Amino acid sequence: MPVIITDIDQLDLNGTYTYADYLLWQFKERVELIKGKIFKMSPAPGTMHQKISGKLHLRIGGYFENHYCQAFSAPFDVRLPRKNRNVEDQKIYTVVQPDLCVICDESKLDDHGCLGAPDLIVEILSPGNSKIEMHNKFELYQESGVREYWLVEPSQNAVLVYVLNDEGKYVGLPPAVESIQSSIFPDLKIDLNRIFN
Repeated sequence: MPVIITDIDQLDLNGTYTYADYLLWQFKERVELIKGKIFKMSPAPGTMHQKISGKLHLRIGGYFENHYCQAFSAPFDVRLPRKNRNVEDQKIYTVVQPDLCVICDESKLDDHGCLGAPDLIVEILSPGNSKIEMHNKFELYQESGVREYWLVEPSQNAVLVYVLNDEGKYVGLPPAVESIQSSIFPDLKIDLNRIFN
């Protein structure tokens, strides 16, 4: 019989866990699993983070309103199975909650969120994000096949855009400061002055 975990202190933070374990965690802290390792998420996002997230979701969600792709905002579990591996719950070692994501393949959606790489992921930096965490996510999204990755830097009023090339590696585009245009959805253009204002 599976044991429900109600306190994060019941876990070995240096242990390795799966999505099946993650489903048994009912504590107040928000965590992500990256390759089986627990990463505590920052406390509830601050006001600036929430404003930016809301404005981006409004524009991205509006763009996809009459489209076959769908936009989702956190908290929304994205399970990223290892490539060429079984995708049963106990074999999934990575569960992340991007600030925003767009999924075009409806077969990846289920009652638990998304199983497989979204087409677009947007992460908004908060003061609590560590360089290690962001590096791990960059590598993870690249190797999982996320086609486009936006990293929003509120302190710089800029968005860094990474697009997956034919070799499966991210190519960084010049930082977007006035407006941003998606490479994989060319008609998706956002005035950043309205996002950061």
